[in-house]
Amino acid sequence: MDLAAARQLMEVHLADQALRRHCLASAAVLAALARRLGQDEETWAVAGMLHDLDYDQTAGDMARHGLVSAEMLAQRGLPAEVIAAIKAHNAENLGLQRQTPLDYALTCGETITGLVVATTLVYPDKKLSSVKPKSVTKRMKEKAFAASVNRDHIRLCEELGIPLNEFAALAVEAMGGIADELGL
Repeated sequence: MDLAAARQLMEVHLADQALRRHCLASAAVLAALARRLGQDEETWAVAGMLHDLDYDQTAGDMARHGLVSAEMLAQRGLPAEVIAAIKAHNAENLGLQRQTPLDYALTCGETITGLVVATTLVYPDKKLSSVKPKSVTKRMKEKAFAASVNRDHIRLCEELGIPLNEFAALAVEAMGGIADELGL
């Protein structure tokens, strides 16, 4: 499945505009991570685009989140590594272990998008172009800021050999490339 088909599928299954934007941001960050790590950009971007495909169905039952997506996507011939990473982004609730670079990348990549968006929204102009990566890393230390964002998941970037400050820069730049689509 290519990225355009993944986006169409995501838009069919997710009604909420904020969640759609989260998936777009995740795809952008995953593509940037793939470039940085010498992996297949489209495959990783597809994982980012589809990681929350079942969220509307499973939001009240995190013990199923990722599993329903896996069932839907297995029927569409997605690579096993993508399906495994989609499940692994919710590893704690599913009793799974992250194992592959894509598993780690999807978890840290989709999580940092929330912190980048929250950081953007405290700027007076609410524009992603104003956000400095250093502001994102500074906000990491403020537990009350965007409290629902799992800082430990973001720090999984280090499992990929990418320091936090570099990862924040990568995410801000990747999301900046689609700022208009993100409404930022």
